[in-house]
Amino acid sequence: MTGAIIVGTLLRASAAMVAAVPIERIKLGLLPDGVPLPAVVIRTISSVDRQPLKRGASVRVTDRVSVTVRAASYRDQTAIIELIRTACAGRIGDVGGGRRVSILTAGTGPDLAGPANSFEQSQDFRVSFDADA
Repeated sequence: MTGAIIVGTLLRASAAMVAAVPIERIKLGLLPDGVPLPAVVIRTISSVDRQPLKRGASVRVTDRVSVTVRAASYRDQTAIIELIRTACAGRIGDVGGGRRVSILTAGTGPDLAGPANSFEQSQDFRVSFDADA
């Protein structure tokens, strides 16, 4: 389990998100060349886990996850960022296959010029969850 998988599960489960970005364009790790727009890629930026004091105990993991939007217009880019925030920010509980999940926003990145004159921006999250040691 990773924070990126949890975020991807939440985005694919959001009807509003899937209406804006088809499920097949919500990817983990890498966007293929020539992907139709809009598209979203989810990446793990960093991961920190606490060390258990005894064998068999679960550990608390905190992943920094970046969700990058690539869109044909600035308007689409900003609208999709809001959908991402709505689908993920503030979620707690057993979510997206993770145990005792909590998701906090961790900043919105700059506006960037993407490939083929596309518009890009990322939304970061801190995703904490319990994992088997």
